[in-house]
Amino acid sequence: MSTLAVAHLSDTHITTGPLAAEPATGLYRALGRILALDPRPGCVVITGDLTEAGRPEEYAALREVMAGFPLPLHLVAGNHDDPEALVAAFGGTPLLGGGKDTHYLVEHDGLSLVVLDSRLPGSPAGQLGPEQLAWLDQVLAARPEVPAVVCVHHPPIALGIPFMDGMRLENGPELAAVLARHPRVVRVLAGHLHRAITAPFAGSTLAVAPSTYRQSTLTLREDRQMGYLHEPTAFLLHLPAEGTWVTHTVPVSGAAELTGAF
Repeated sequence: MSTLAVAHLSDTHITTGPLAAEPATGLYRALGRILALDPRPGCVVITGDLTEAGRPEEYAALREVMAGFPLPLHLVAGNHDDPEALVAAFGGTPLLGGGKDTHYLVEHDGLSLVVLDSRLPGSPAGQLGPEQLAWLDQVLAARPEVPAVVCVHHPPIALGIPFMDGMRLENGPELAAVLARHPRVVRVLAGHLHRAITAPFAGSTLAVAPSTYRQSTLTLREDRQMGYLHEPTAFLLHLPAEGTWVTHTVPVSGAAELTGAF
């Protein structure tokens, strides 16, 4: 049994070599925890930084970790990813919506999942070009009565962590202008910050998922050092409830909960 719910993972940073075990284990444990949910979500999305360096062998390792996972799973490109290598590895499969683009639409029963590619070559920040924004406007207009979830790696607004706010989506207002025309957007899903954060955005709710690998420090001042912590890993679960949508944070590492195998 499954629901309209969306399990939202992010920043898996899969790699190869001596440091490969920890990020791979983090993703595998998160996917196993999803399978123990009752009911299971209708789909799973990973909002970017799928790999550490976008190398073909890293996408091969990612494929191995996900092999056999039984639920619909959709991938989003992040600034650590390489679009050509990503498409070479997963193009034409449901992982990229059945096509060969890094922005795509998947229509589930009762839910539209829209994936954007906010990569800005040569920069850790993000941007959405006018063609992609026009495409987003078009696909959101197609089924106005159906809830939609929009997925993008870079958060489109400042979230109070100065170092990371300096590498957010550079044209967030342009994205907001498109989304404001489509009240069916129930969530905007993002990653990049390696922390769980929520904020209102464009008449909807922006939800940033924590990393399945490691979390960033909550560095709220510009003059303090930013870094990474081995805080507990988690993912977000977005689901409809009595006419609205709610978001749960689901612990993975250190959680006294059942996990599934695949």
